[in-house]
Amino acid sequence: MAIDPSEARKVAHLARIAVADDALPALAAELNGILHFMEQLNEVDVDGVEPMTGVEKMRLKRREDVVTDGHQQAAVLANAPDAREGFFAVPKVVE
Repeated sequence: MAIDPSEARKVAHLARIAVADDALPALAAELNGILHFMEQLNEVDVDGVEPMTGVEKMRLKRREDVVTDGHQQAAVLANAPDAREGFFAVPKVVE
């Protein structure tokens, strides 16, 4: 599949990119290059290749999932306009 300047204009319009008429042939050539590269990728035999999250085989470091209070109660409450008994104090909304 080849992209000509008229199709490049449509692609630019769909992508909401302003492209001058004299730049459309260059854009079409660049899009054709991208499509050619994608065709090359489709030719690669990937049967039996395991999917990877990165180029190096390594497991992510994991930590124990423990619920804590963050040990920063005083620092957090210092930012509050009104704090009482270790909690944020807010005006009563519902009677």
